[in-house]
Amino acid sequence: MQPRHADYRRTVAVLFDGPGFIADLDVRFVDCGPGWCSTTLELAPRHLQHTGVVHAGVVSTIADHTAGAAAMTLLDRDQVPVTVEFKIHLLRAARGTRLECRGDVLKPGARFTIAESSVFAIEGSSRMQVAKLIATMAPVGA
Repeated sequence: MQPRHADYRRTVAVLFDGPGFIADLDVRFVDCGPGWCSTTLELAPRHLQHTGVVHAGVVSTIADHTAGAAAMTLLDRDQVPVTVEFKIHLLRAARGTRLECRGDVLKPGARFTIAESSVFAIEGSSRMQVAKLIATMAPVGA
């Protein structure tokens, strides 16, 4: 997979800066390359639901946003991906101190891109996959 401009990494990093829902959750950009992105989230009490595990909305958000960031690595400078649809499998309750997520483009396209994400809960040296997302992204003008 080939990026469409040399500055794609900085363009993707901007998705995680400034005001907005992602900043409110404190999802952090880790790294990216052509067709992939990785993110992390240090868990706090505000990320938990009433049973003490990470809220499914938080898990879904990091998975969706990271898949979108992976798609963005392959878009033109003046485009951003928007999610058309996604399906997420919540494999087990997310518990730990941190979430890590890796998004990968499965099939890039001019009208639609198919991407996936895997979300892992980290507790000490334990790393457990807690979710798998597959999404359809559409490029739109920035």
